[in-house]
Amino acid sequence: MTDPALSIHGLAKAFDKPVITGLDLEIAAGQLYALLGPNGAGKTTTLRMVTGLAAPDAGTIRIFGIDARADPIAAKAITAWLPDEPMLYDKLTPSEYLAFIAGLWRMDPARASEEAERLLHWLDLWEQRDTRCEGFSRGMKQKVALAGALIHDPQLLILDEPLTGLDANMARAVKDALRAQVDAGKTVIITTHILEVAERMADRIGIIAGGKLLIEGSLAELRDHAGNEGMTLEDIFIRMTSGA
Repeated sequence: MTDPALSIHGLAKAFDKPVITGLDLEIAAGQLYALLGPNGAGKTTTLRMVTGLAAPDAGTIRIFGIDARADPIAAKAITAWLPDEPMLYDKLTPSEYLAFIAGLWRMDPARASEEAERLLHWLDLWEQRDTRCEGFSRGMKQKVALAGALIHDPQLLILDEPLTGLDANMARAVKDALRAQVDAGKTVIITTHILEVAERMADRIGIIAGGKLLIEGSLAELRDHAGNEGMTLEDIFIRMTSGA
C-alpha cells in the first residue's frame, strides 16, 4: 500500500495564542490538493511546519512515510516549497539560479544542466535564461522560482498562493505546470484565496478555520455534505467558515 504523500496527526502550534490546535490531515499521493481557509486560519503556518521552516509544539508529520521531525533532511529531499513571494537572487540569471539551487541539492552537474534546460524550455524561460532576474515581472519571477522548486524532482510540491498578482497568461502557465506535475504522478498542495481556481483544479479540498480541519473531500463530496449538489465552492466555504 502506498504511503500518503502527507500525513499530519495532532499538529499544534501557538505563538501569542494557539494557531493550530490538534490538526489531523491526510493527503494521498498523485493529486492536487487545495488547502483553504480565511485569513489567520493557519494554512501557511501548517505548511511551514510541513516543510521544516517552523517547529510544531506537538504532533507528527510524515511525508511519504518519512517522519519529517525525526529525519528532516530525508523529508526535505523529496519536498519543494514555493512561498507566496518569489525568493530569488535578483543579480543571478535563471540559468545561474538553477545551477545554484542544484548545487545545494548536490545534484550531478550534467543531470542538473539537462534538467535546467528542460525546465527553462517548459516554462517558456529559455530566451531569458541569461538575463538577470532583477528586471523580471512578478509572473516571470514566479516561474523562475517554480523551476528552482522542481529542479531536484520533488515528489511533493507545496505552494502558498501561487497565482497572487499574476496576469491571466502567467496564471494559466503556472496552472498548466502544476497540473502537469500531478499528471506525472507528483503531489501538489496549494493554498489560494481564488476559490474558482480550487474549484476547477483541485482533486480534493480541505477547509480549515481556527487551526482545525472543518471539512475535506472532493468538490462533489463537499456539495453532498452541504446537501446541495449545485452549490459553488464559494457558497460552501462561506457556510463553513462564517463566524470563524
